[in-house]
Amino acid sequence: MRNFQRLQQATGRTIRHEDETYLFFGGTAYLGLLADPDFMDLYKDGIDRYGLNNGTSRNNNIQLAIYDEAEQRLAKRFAVDDCLLLSSGYLAAQLCIQSLKDAGELLYAPNAHPALWQAEAPLPSQDFNAWASNTVDYINTSTADAFVIVSNTVDNMTPALYDFSVFSRVSPEKKIYFLLDDSHGIGLAAVNAFFVDTQALAGENREIIVVASLAKGMGTDAGAIFCSKQLAAQFRSSPFFTGSSPSSPAALYALTAGEWIYKRQWQALHNNKTYLDHHLGALLRSIPNFPVFTLDMPDLFTRLLAKNILITSFSYPLPTDLPINRIVVSASHKQDDLDYLIRALQSLC
Repeated sequence: MRNFQRLQQATGRTIRHEDETYLFFGGTAYLGLLADPDFMDLYKDGIDRYGLNNGTSRNNNIQLAIYDEAEQRLAKRFAVDDCLLLSSGYLAAQLCIQSLKDAGELLYAPNAHPALWQAEAPLPSQDFNAWASNTVDYINTSTADAFVIVSNTVDNMTPALYDFSVFSRVSPEKKIYFLLDDSHGIGLAAVNAFFVDTQALAGENREIIVVASLAKGMGTDAGAIFCSKQLAAQFRSSPFFTGSSPSSPAALYALTAGEWIYKRQWQALHNNKTYLDHHLGALLRSIPNFPVFTLDMPDLFTRLLAKNILITSFSYPLPTDLPINRIVVSASHKQDDLDYLIRALQSLC
């Protein structure tokens, strides 16, 4: 078996390995920004402006303006009150969970990402819909008056949509914090949108916090927290925020200056997803606006590898489980790439 775990190159639309070229349909760079020339040029411009990194905490008396500018720009782009930026999605998620752990009873959804865990979270084994319905009943009959719902916004593995509409049945007398990890959905349903409709969750006694790694679709090594100004002020006093070095200023410069690139890449991704839906919709499992396709064929990785197509394949959630094979289309794929993939899959099914 060929080993692809020590690559010395960017994982773009193709990967060169041992004198072979493979089409790469894996990873999480959904908008194709990992090796996009225009986005890389902005990053290089950012290095020229700000240097390679900034190893001071955000409460230092000497500050770079790009951090506040990027937070304000993202809050405006995603139509939220405020935004905080940290060096990673994991750090952003841990800041939130540690800050909210005493705000109410923590209620974890199935498959909530480990970045959201407080130590080891006892994740429920039910499917999401059953868990959500049972959780609403539990909240409404509980003597407690505050709860923190901790969940991903989408099942990015299967993939499957999560329906949060059942939480509209929660009594308005109960204080609810929705802590939602949108790392795999941010910027995919629309250019500047979350994968979950946060407006549908809004209401009396409700706080919505969206946390995300921007290193996936958004192509930026940073973590973001989107929330109300009141919670943002609380989060900014956390040692997770004040005591950690921030993200690269050059990365945030590319993030803020490259909004036009995000629009272009989103349209390319949307076109590629629509094209594969049309040609492979009967063969593969997928959900709207999410560029991941799966197929119940345990040896799919090796069979596609023989055709010089490389996909993501690993056992989940336990090492002893059968591998989940994820075919990921990105904005960087060309129509010839998609046609080759379509022919290969049709020949296997």
